[in-house]
Amino acid sequence: MDPNHGYRCRGADRGESIRLVQGRRDLRRNGIQTLPQRSDSGKRLAIHYRFMPQRLIYHSKVSPSMKNFLDQDFLLQTDTARELYHEHAAKMPIIDYHCHLDPRQIAENHQFEDLTEIWLGGDHYKWRAMRANGIPEEYITGDKPSYEKFLKWAETMPYTMRNPLYHWTHLELSRIFGIHKVLNPASAEEIYATCTDKLRTPEYRAQAIMKRMNVEVVCTTDDPIDSLEFHQKIRSSGCHIRVYPAWRPDKVLAIDNFKALNDYLSKLEAAADKTILTYKHLLEALQKRHDFFAAQGCRLSDHGLDTFYAEPYTEQEIEVIFLKARMGKSLTEQEVRKYRSALLYELAAMDARSGWVQQFHIGANRNNNKRMFKLLGPDTGFDAIDDQPVAVSMNRFFSHLDQEGLLAKTIVYNLNPRDTELMVANAYNFNDGSVPGKMQYGAAWWFLDQIKGMEDQLNALSSLGLLSRFVGMLTDSRSFLSYPRHEYFRRILCNMLGNEIEKGLLPASELSFIGQMVEDISYNNAKRYFDF
Repeated sequence: MDPNHGYRCRGADRGESIRLVQGRRDLRRNGIQTLPQRSDSGKRLAIHYRFMPQRLIYHSKVSPSMKNFLDQDFLLQTDTARELYHEHAAKMPIIDYHCHLDPRQIAENHQFEDLTEIWLGGDHYKWRAMRANGIPEEYITGDKPSYEKFLKWAETMPYTMRNPLYHWTHLELSRIFGIHKVLNPASAEEIYATCTDKLRTPEYRAQAIMKRMNVEVVCTTDDPIDSLEFHQKIRSSGCHIRVYPAWRPDKVLAIDNFKALNDYLSKLEAAADKTILTYKHLLEALQKRHDFFAAQGCRLSDHGLDTFYAEPYTEQEIEVIFLKARMGKSLTEQEVRKYRSALLYELAAMDARSGWVQQFHIGANRNNNKRMFKLLGPDTGFDAIDDQPVAVSMNRFFSHLDQEGLLAKTIVYNLNPRDTELMVANAYNFNDGSVPGKMQYGAAWWFLDQIKGMEDQLNALSSLGLLSRFVGMLTDSRSFLSYPRHEYFRRILCNMLGNEIEKGLLPASELSFIGQMVEDISYNNAKRYFDF
């Protein structure tokens, strides 16, 4: 046996990874007895070791070229990729321009009770994985004790390998808590105790976590009826992080459920101090709330749609459709589409007049499990990818706005990977030279927020548009621990560019420009685009 070969050891009694040791001499010096044994085939050498005098450890031969999991060069395959990341991407602050954080928790600088609260509370990504792993609902959204819920997540963790949850989980443990162990049932108790102890200190309150992750700007997701009182408190508190509201008026478009719509309109009437009897009244109430959001620093809207809506309509038709819904009468599918077409246009026009950026998240098929929807409500892990046509209505919608001079800066996101190239190509029909990257193809979203999905998004944008003008990554998350997703994206970006430089597909002589491009995509482009 070559004494210079390395071996990776695993503790049999507690599943603990042991650092690489070199050769039998070093093994003995570290208190390990070597017991070589050749396998039956004679082709592989299985070696058993034990710590003196009792504890057994098992060992498999490791290739000298094998990379360590989640080391400083994680996902970076070439020297140039490593240079781009460590010299350019890693240092840039975070602008998280789309997330679902609770502004109250930011304003009150929330202190989390334990690791379960901050990690599993509201995270339907994890809930979905736990259900798939056979975990009963009582340990997911039920009333089981917090620690027991965490143990079920730790039990699920090894089975998430190759799901982005596996990488995200360990990046979060490493970057935020300084824990470099793999989460599994054997390590769960120690990890839970260590993280929970830290979470109960001032250094791990909500704002402190954001500061630790170099977060500069956050945009939350807010309904037009929201008071924005916590955004006001954040501003007046002297918080080092700028937190802006983002306008999400999806509920007012849901005219297919007239009961829910009428319940919502009662709340909108109260928020706007405006009686809503007609469609014209609705637009006036929405404009009043839009102006209020603008006064509170809002500069983005967001729409979650199954597809774009761009049906022809008249104002009289929309008034009749709206009155039918207000009276509790059922609408035809065509009437629903006409109403959404009209109102979506008016909402986009408001954004343009206010100088906002509008975002369109297209292609979610929501609340598919009706039994669980009745039990738990929306956003609990039962949404999926839709397959409605997009291109024709998307072009009609943007063209209508463009003809009226009311097309705001726009970001489009697709959930169906079928639509990746389609989204870039069609969005770019409406760049007009007024601003670099006016029409943006957004970051890989939701089910596409993983290595292949991000690479596909970057490749499509590079091939059909301008990668260099991309406004970069976001978390789209409800968790304060999700900021390492920005690092994950930046590493994938740098690996892609670094590999192409080393293959001769991009000129090494332009490394300085490419480094600047990495910094721009990581931070500068978003800062300029949103005027933060």
